[in-house]
Amino acid sequence: MRTDETSAESPGWETIEELFTVLEAPLLGYATRYTGDLGLAEDVVQEAFMKLHAQFDSVEKPRPWLYRTVHNLALNQRRAANKTTSLDHSPDDAAAPLAETRDPGLPPDEQIIRLEGIGLVRISLAALDDRSRELIRLKFTENLSYRDIAARMGLTPTNVGYILHHALKTIAEELAGTGVVP
Repeated sequence: MRTDETSAESPGWETIEELFTVLEAPLLGYATRYTGDLGLAEDVVQEAFMKLHAQFDSVEKPRPWLYRTVHNLALNQRRAANKTTSLDHSPDDAAAPLAETRDPGLPPDEQIIRLEGIGLVRISLAALDDRSRELIRLKFTENLSYRDIAARMGLTPTNVGYILHHALKTIAEELAGTGVVP
C-alpha cells in the first residue's frame, strides 16, 4: 500500500521498523524539547510508535503524523506533570497529606471536594494488585521512565505501559462510578 507514497515522502519506509530506525533519534530530540526530560521523551516516542503500529496501514504520511503525535503526547505529559499531586503519605505524620494537597487559592468547599477525590484515588490504588500499585508509584512518585521501571521490575517497557494503562483505566472507571471525573 505504501509503494506510491514511499517515493514521494520517504524512500524505503515500507515498514514501521524502517521508520523507527530513521526517526527515533530526531523524534527523541523533538520530544525532549517539550518534556525537558529524556526518560519522558523516550516514553512519548514509544507511545507514538505504538499508536502508529496500531493504525500503520491507514496513516498516509507517517512522518508528519508521528511528529504531530509526539507533539501532542509531549504536551499532554507536561500538562499532567503540572497537575500531579502526590498521593503518598506517611502514617507517622497525619497532617502532611492535608498540608501538601491544600491549595490556598481554592475556597474551602472546593478544597474538601479535592481532598475527597484524593482519598478516593488512594482507596482505588489500595484495591489494585501489588505489581500495578508499584508500577504507578515508580511512574508517578519516582517519575521513572518506562525503560527504568522495566529494568527495576523485570518487565519489558511495553509490558510496563500495558499494565499502567489498565491500572489507570481501572482507577478512572472506579472514580467515574463515584461521580469523580478523572
